[in-house]
Amino acid sequence: MWIFLSKSFISIVQKPGDTDMLTVRARIKGDIESVFPDAKVEANKGTDYKFRAKVPREAVAKALHDQAMSISYANFKSTVKDRKRHDAYMSVWSAMYGVQD
Repeated sequence: MWIFLSKSFISIVQKPGDTDMLTVRARIKGDIESVFPDAKVEANKGTDYKFRAKVPREAVAKALHDQAMSISYANFKSTVKDRKRHDAYMSVWSAMYGVQD
């Protein structure tokens, strides 16, 4: 699952053998911690996502619930203040616009 937030982009997956834990991955330092402040993040340059943390499934569900409950904007793109992140998000937006029916 990819999650795009105003101040973070994370990927959440279940690795084989893990049932109660999910692996949260990020490409930008600090993105995991902005959603999961207590996560123990590891950095590894040999993977597609440089930053990773194992987070209990229930904590992931709560954090995503809290994110959804805090939405107060009418336009997500306008909440992304970091220019580099905004431009990357716009590239994804554009690619998905291209596949719209």
